Amino acid sequence: MGCPGGAMNRSFFAGVGCSLASLVGLVMFVALFGDNVRRLFGASADALAGAPAPQASKSLRTFGQNNSEYDEVQAVLAPPPVMAEPQMEIGEMEGGMLGFSSALRSARGVVVKDDARKGGGGAEADATPSRAWFPETFLFEPLVVTDASGAATVPVRVPDRLTQWRVLALAHSRSGAQSGAVTSFTGTLPTYVDPVLPAFLRAGDAVRMPVQVMNTTDAAVEAPLKVEVPGALVEGGSRTVRVPARGSVVEYVTVRVATPGQVAVRATLGATDAVVRDFPVWSTGRPVVETRGGTLAAPRSLSLTGAVDAQPGSERVRVRVFPGGLGVLRSELLNASAREDAAGVGYSLLLTGRAPELLTALGETRSAEALKALSTPGQRLKAPVPPEPGEVDVESVRAGLMRATQRALRWSRAPDVATAALLAEGALAHPDNPVLARLGERLAAQVAAAQLPDGTCQGGNGWTLQRLLVATADCTRAVNAAAVTPEGKRRAAFFTARASGALERNRAHVKDGYTAAALLASGAVTGSLRDSLREQVRDAVQRRDEGAAFLPVEAGVVDAAGGTPTEAEATALAVLALEGDAKAPVADLGAALLASYEPVNGWGNGRANRLALQAVVSLFREPLPAQVRVVLERDGQVITEGTFDAKALREVLSLEAAAPGSGGAHTWTVRAEPAVPGLGFALALSAAVPWTQQAQAGLELSVQVPSDAKVGQPSEVMLQASTPSGLPLVIRHGLPAGVQVDTASLEALVREGKVASWQSEDGAVTLRLPPRGPGEPFQARFRVIPTLAGTLQGGASSLMALSRPDLVSYVPPATWAVR
Repeated sequence: MGCPGGAMNRSFFAGVGCSLASLVGLVMFVALFGDNVRRLFGASADALAGAPAPQASKSLRTFGQNNSEYDEVQAVLAPPPVMAEPQMEIGEMEGGMLGFSSALRSARGVVVKDDARKGGGGAEADATPSRAWFPETFLFEPLVVTDASGAATVPVRVPDRLTQWRVLALAHSRSGAQSGAVTSFTGTLPTYVDPVLPAFLRAGDAVRMPVQVMNTTDAAVEAPLKVEVPGALVEGGSRTVRVPARGSVVEYVTVRVATPGQVAVRATLGATDAVVRDFPVWSTGRPVVETRGGTLAAPRSLSLTGAVDAQPGSERVRVRVFPGGLGVLRSELLNASAREDAAGVGYSLLLTGRAPELLTALGETRSAEALKALSTPGQRLKAPVPPEPGEVDVESVRAGLMRATQRALRWSRAPDVATAALLAEGALAHPDNPVLARLGERLAAQVAAAQLPDGTCQGGNGWTLQRLLVATADCTRAVNAAAVTPEGKRRAAFFTARASGALERNRAHVKDGYTAAALLASGAVTGSLRDSLREQVRDAVQRRDEGAAFLPVEAGVVDAAGGTPTEAEATALAVLALEGDAKAPVADLGAALLASYEPVNGWGNGRANRLALQAVVSLFREPLPAQVRVVLERDGQVITEGTFDAKALREVLSLEAAAPGSGGAHTWTVRAEPAVPGLGFALALSAAVPWTQQAQAGLELSVQVPSDAKVGQPSEVMLQASTPSGLPLVIRHGLPAGVQVDTASLEALVREGKVASWQSEDGAVTLRLPPRGPGEPFQARFRVIPTLAGTLQGGASSLMALSRPDLVSYVPPATWAVR
């Protein structure tokens, strides 16, 4: 891409109408062309993170998952400031990027080099190199500096997908002129093979798998075709195919899979092409899981009883190790912005606002300094700085903060007191951001104004006293967060004094540990009242066999929103309530928190996340050693092991392995070398057991599947259910691989009032049923269309009442014969 004579080359920047005196900065982005871009970002992060690109001149960067709405270039670059050195800035939109999807192509002044084809990862498996690297996005270059004539070369390796790619290039000159262009190119081979894989199979399936062979040349081609599937039986996997000029043929092979796991299919067409793709094989049984957790301050030996009737190949063990406060903080900074409810948005704002302080306390000062710039709108990084191994990705956090700010503004248009209390503390964590600071001040004032003359906050018809006290504690925390100005301090002191009086007057009505912990964590109680409540929380704490402690939630106890608190939220409150109490098992409570953490969902919801993160960081401030070896043993035999590298660590360490022979009682040992008090672990032993017909509490379900289904032709599935009256119900019906639902027949059930709504996914369809009258049975038929031939295992079907998710009626899976 160049600017000969000081003008943008029109052949590349057609229709842009921008003339640059000297092009100095480019942003380049590459992705699949056409409809595929609509699902680009869900896969791009994983693809880029694991993509081998030894020829790339700069490190690849990844994006979040909220950009699918951008189908065309939708951003206008703000004029950059005059810079001493050429720099490129990324526009700030929701989603955190400048434009959308594109691909890289050779164009005048910009050269894309496609190196010799190698196998995925760059290694040759045998004489025929295998295509095995299939990312949907393969390049994002946020800073490409051109020479004085405006030319730049970006060496890349094009992925193994044989498809059309799209390129987006955005540029600006040193003087601030801007332009951009979109182009595309096609990657293909003269002759190639493409197996058509199912999204999944189930153990025991036998499927006729199509294998397409393409010939793009002007001469007919005859070559040997070979299909191999390690771990499965292949019938007809070797043959000779003849493909006419400019034509294609479809061959079929039968693949039989016996055990669950990941299956790789390798298809080879002579010496011209080889491709390796994989898909999962699911178990046909009912999943059962045994879990334990704790800390690794010393070797932990646990007794687990595995399923004695586990299906072959289904027994697996997984141990997740959480690297104390720093590892959890890093993981949450990457994931928190995906949450959109009020509690999640408030948590995301609080997390990004407190991140510099927390990272500094945990020893990660470089990331802390970079994150401080996020609090001031308009303060941009001169160039995105790739994180060092193990550091926080500041650009991802910046994008998450923008999304959270926009969502907070939407939630705050006309918030109730509960929503205002959830958002105030998070908004006030950004004092240098005038938008968020003013928003937090307004929300805190709204909460303070809602305090009743008796000192309580919120309340309403049907509220219990227990809920009112917890809501008052939440309000107190929100109002105290705004005590940074003289007016805020006066307001907080007045509010806290009245709230403290209300809590003291109602002390006799605090009957459970969760409420007592909530009052302590609010900061509104002191002196003898604090000591009394601490004793109550200590007495309510319970222990598990492995030593972890937790605070249970008693029946009937609710949070400020009226929902049932999670055990994680209660345990986090207990940590905050008992911090500094020498008699309390605070470290063991922290162990339970670490064991219940999930990298994507955190501790379950915004309320629990906010409290649990504060608790974990306060407990585990000590950094990890340079390396920690984690070993999992069963009855003294090593099953799996892994090593923490403290510098390279970004998320939770997860070790998973097959565990055949785990049925019955066994002793499992998890140990860290060296032992680290700040490491928590969660051990899960899973297996699949045969399904049995099961009916509970009047819930009965029967399923009739087609007896002679044909590929491409509609077949009918019939569901019948007997249920108690007046209950909304959910039916989940398991479908075989390749069987798709006919949406028109399901929409007809909605119009008839038999079904309230439906949702389909790979391998299942879920129907939500409205409440039915006394003695009124449910019966419905809907159509499905098989797309694969073979003997295919369906999944189990279930019937559940929404109000009683613990009561489920099951129907074992059926076998489909599809011709």
